[in-house]
Amino acid sequence: MSNPKKQWGAIIIMIALFAMIAFVTNLCSPMAIIVKNDFGASNVLAQIGNIGNFIAYLVMGIPAGMLISKFGYKKTALIGLAIGIVGILIQWLSGHVGKESAFLVYLIGAFISGFTMCILNCVVNPMLNILGGGGNKGNQLIQIGGVFNSSAAVAVYIIMGALIGDATKAHIADATPALMIALAIFVIAAIVIFFTKIEEPEQAPIDITLIKGAMKYRHFMLGTLAIFLYMGIEVGTPTYILQYLTSAPDAATPGRGMDANIVGLIVAVYWLMMLVGRFVGGSIGGKVSSRTMITTVSSVSILLVIFGMFAPADVTVNVPGIDWANISVIWAEVPMGIFAFLLVGLCTSVMWGGIFNMAVEGLGKYTAIASGIFMTMVFGCAVMVPLQGWIADITGNYMSSYWVVVFCSAYVLFYALVGSKVSDGKK
Repeated sequence: MSNPKKQWGAIIIMIALFAMIAFVTNLCSPMAIIVKNDFGASNVLAQIGNIGNFIAYLVMGIPAGMLISKFGYKKTALIGLAIGIVGILIQWLSGHVGKESAFLVYLIGAFISGFTMCILNCVVNPMLNILGGGGNKGNQLIQIGGVFNSSAAVAVYIIMGALIGDATKAHIADATPALMIALAIFVIAAIVIFFTKIEEPEQAPIDITLIKGAMKYRHFMLGTLAIFLYMGIEVGTPTYILQYLTSAPDAATPGRGMDANIVGLIVAVYWLMMLVGRFVGGSIGGKVSSRTMITTVSSVSILLVIFGMFAPADVTVNVPGIDWANISVIWAEVPMGIFAFLLVGLCTSVMWGGIFNMAVEGLGKYTAIASGIFMTMVFGCAVMVPLQGWIADITGNYMSSYWVVVFCSAYVLFYALVGSKVSDGKK
């Protein structure tokens, strides 16, 4: 492949896809508020969108890697976008059918959309790593892509918070404007990618032995488990901030009973923290190793979450949010522990790129299929986030559920310190 400096068109496209992934993926958590109230679902069943979206990674991860090996990154991205358009349309349809079938239709749409997110992730991460030249520079480019990823996530929570308003009266159809934005992004991206020339790296032929070859690398396999558990940190932390702050004080799992519009602005701060963290990570990524980054942020996340769990609920702080309708800053009073959870966004900001960078280091021809295996493990969100919801249900306490996040952070710390040491793939 030629010098990455000549591939700015490809870099820009990959970064734009990174943003799209966040926009569509993060629709699931605000939609959980609608599902919970519209269908009277439990905390576990309310996560049906996240479950469907991320189980799709389990199904599509390895096939996505094979698609890249056969068709290359550009054509695979176009295939993913076409599937995504179908998934968004089905989710939109779920708001316009009878209530008895809406739940199932929404799940199908989320599942199909998950195929797209998996395929695009398989395209974006290795391409940015390759275009950056691997190592610290590859990690730096992934972190820069993460800046735009976080920006899109912030936008989702603000938009959905405004659309939901009173959580007790929310319906799936209320999310139509957000779904149409996602649909428009998919269509525009497909057109732009179709007409953009992308110089592709040479791919190894499709061969089932490639999977076995990638799985011989111990640091890669431990990295896949790290990304499985990382999803519980990134998604679980803001999801249950949202649930806690909007849940009524007299609910089975009591919360603060705040308006979803305000809470959407508050939770957007978590993603804003990720944006800031990724901006810093992208700035220093060429000089600071992934191992150092992940060791630092996983340690801090453990401290923040434990503090947040045990901080007195009656000790509050004012958290800022941006009211985009009036272009003004609003301040909302939340428990100090929730503020600590919001700061976890600074920690999760660089975890994805750092873990991926360490996991695929030295894989060579196995990189494409390894990316598919890696993305398969993103279905950890479909396990860890509902697990957190189940703990909240059985304990009647959202704070207790955050032990799941502590456990996940502890493993990521282990991976950075021990598990990420590069192996040679020989048994």
